[in-house]
This record gives sequence, structure tokens and C-alpha cells, in this order.
Amino acid sequence: MEEKRKKLALISSQGTLDWAYPPFILATAAAAMDWDVGIFFTFYGLPLLKKDFKASVSPVSNPAMPMKMPFGGDSFRNINWPMPNLLMSNMPGFEAMATNLMKKTFKDKGVATVEELRDMAVEMDVKMIGCQMTMDVFGFKKEEFIEEADVGGAATFLEFAADANVSLFV
Repeated sequence: MEEKRKKLALISSQGTLDWAYPPFILATAAAAMDWDVGIFFTFYGLPLLKKDFKASVSPVSNPAMPMKMPFGGDSFRNINWPMPNLLMSNMPGFEAMATNLMKKTFKDKGVATVEELRDMAVEMDVKMIGCQMTMDVFGFKKEEFIEEADVGGAATFLEFAADANVSLFV
């Protein structure tokens, strides 16, 4: 008797840079293990399927962001940025600075970009479903998304997830 492939079902609902990584890392890892993988992109996660997306770090949307964070890779390795979220969220240009520093840190550590991870997911046949309701609510058009993205509602994803071994909301 042939063993059935394991199946991973993910829901991606956030589009900031820090939240863009988990669904693609988990999806590509599972696909590399020969799992059948599907990601449902809904609400703020939906723009991760856009042909050209700009994910940034937002301390406002992440109140758990450490007050001291060693951003910046080797050139800043001994510097922590001790700033409370309230200050960070109101400082002009902080979001752009934090985004650039996080990208630099990831690059210095050899971490793939979100775009590279998404491309890997496409190459590994990860099923990516854009939420139709979210598209309608926010005014997105199918043409804005990568060709490999499917569009469907919650029922489309639930059909995929119904027999998943692992289901995660990330």
C-alpha cells in the first residue's frame, strides 16, 4: 500500500515584512519534504501575491517587537535599538529605516528574500489561493497577482485543508 503524501494548509493574513516570511518558509520547507502544500492569502496577507509588492516592518502592527533589537548585521552587531513602540510608531522615517535594517540583517545572515522564497514556492508547486472576498473588498484585480496564484473563497481553501495533516494560521 502506497503511503499518502502529508499535507500542509496555511493561512496568511499579514503582509508586513516580518509576517511575510513564515508562510513562505513553512511552505517551502514542507514542499522540500515532499508534502502537498497550500496557502490561503487573505486580508493583509493578500498583497504578498502581487507581482510587485513592498513589504515593510511596522512596529505599530507588532506590539511584541523587542524594545532592543540587534538590527543591521555585522556593521551594527553591538548596537541594540532601545526604543519603545510608542516612540517608534511616531518617529518619521522609522518604518523605512527598520525595514532597510531588517532586510540588511537578513541578507548578511544569508536569508532568502520574501520574493525569492515565493519564487521557490512557485517552483515547488505550492498551491497559492488569493481570497476572492478580500479582493472584492479591497478592490484588487486578478491581473495584479502572480500568474501562479489561484483565486477562490474560503470554501476553496477548506476543500484543500479538509484532510491536511497540519493546518496553521500564520
